[in-house]
Amino acid sequence: ASERASAEAAVDGGIMRGVSKRRQNVPPPPPPPILNPKPIEQKPKPPQVCSTETNTESFSLWRICSRLISVLKYLLLILVIPPFLNYASLQREGPLLQPQEGQLIDVGQGQKLYLSCIGKGQPVVIFDAPTGMSSDVWLSIQKDVSLVTQACIYDRAGLGFSKKAFQNEETRPDKPWAQSTTGRMVDDLHGLVMEAKLQSPLILVGSELGTLNARFYAHIHNWEVSDLVLIDPLPEELFMEDVWLQYWYKELILHHQIRQFSAAIGLNRMLLITGLLQPAMTGENISKEFVMRQKYLLSNPAHLSTAVDEHFFINESISQVRDISHFKPLSSTTSVTVITGDHYDEQLPDSLNKVVFQFQQQFIAQNYPSVKWIRIKETDRRMIYRKPSDVAEHLKKLINKKRVKQESQ
Repeated sequence: ASERASAEAAVDGGIMRGVSKRRQNVPPPPPPPILNPKPIEQKPKPPQVCSTETNTESFSLWRICSRLISVLKYLLLILVIPPFLNYASLQREGPLLQPQEGQLIDVGQGQKLYLSCIGKGQPVVIFDAPTGMSSDVWLSIQKDVSLVTQACIYDRAGLGFSKKAFQNEETRPDKPWAQSTTGRMVDDLHGLVMEAKLQSPLILVGSELGTLNARFYAHIHNWEVSDLVLIDPLPEELFMEDVWLQYWYKELILHHQIRQFSAAIGLNRMLLITGLLQPAMTGENISKEFVMRQKYLLSNPAHLSTAVDEHFFINESISQVRDISHFKPLSSTTSVTVITGDHYDEQLPDSLNKVVFQFQQQFIAQNYPSVKWIRIKETDRRMIYRKPSDVAEHLKKLINKKRVKQESQ
């Protein structure tokens, strides 16, 4: 049995070896055909993070971005914080700096004007400030004149402590004149006189643009005005000269526009704090309160915006005065006094000063040939705040003569 088993095992082993040999002799099947072979795409190599050149460029870019962000932050602070602080300061300072003897009077349609009257007696004297200036320029003269009669100063709409009513012109048929022109200013002043119940006859004292307003008022409301005092009047023909127009519109107005913009962004207040900007009005007996109010106005973009408008519309104001002078001449009962300085304006070149002086002489000779012309020595057009005592002295003489004449009648 053991032999038989060995023989069967040998036979099976031979069979298996035969089968294995046959399998090795059979060739392998061919591979399947490849249709539309695609090229093998090579993946891009990842950047070398540790490359020295790449790290240097990234660091430079990061530094540029960081500096740019810092600049934007500071720029944002400059554009946002100073205007906000300036606006908040103006809201707080306005009521504190308004003189106690003054008041805001509604002259109609929500228009409120600042008026300050001190002293007692007749005739009442009303002062009208130069172009773009507040009534502060008259404070010293007002105080001096109030010793003999009632003296009143006021701020035109939008200037000083007066408010400008922002209304649609079409909704105000009672106001045919545009804002910041002489016609509108005179309408507002007449309403102020009526609401404040100031007794006539009045003595109107104006300087520069204030002379246009005083003349216009005297032509329209001639029964209310006994005397006109024109301090450094603006001749109409002056604005027909190219050299003067060049100065007025391309230099003077540009200066006021820059001042207005710097006030709007809060720059004026910063310059005032650091002492790099000083109020323009200096002269005799300047009080601390006066200086504070001037700094307040230099920081107030609304005040400076009105100053720009008054300068810009000066030709329209002159046209209005010229027209009313032709249609309604000045009353023969109204006396006119002109006051000027004997010095040129130190801020103007001699060529412009000569033009102004020439046209002032022509203006006085043609319009007021019998006028009393007073020349104050050693001063220029800024006499009203640089030499107020000299101006006040001449005004007091005029008032006393007026009283004597009225008493004799």
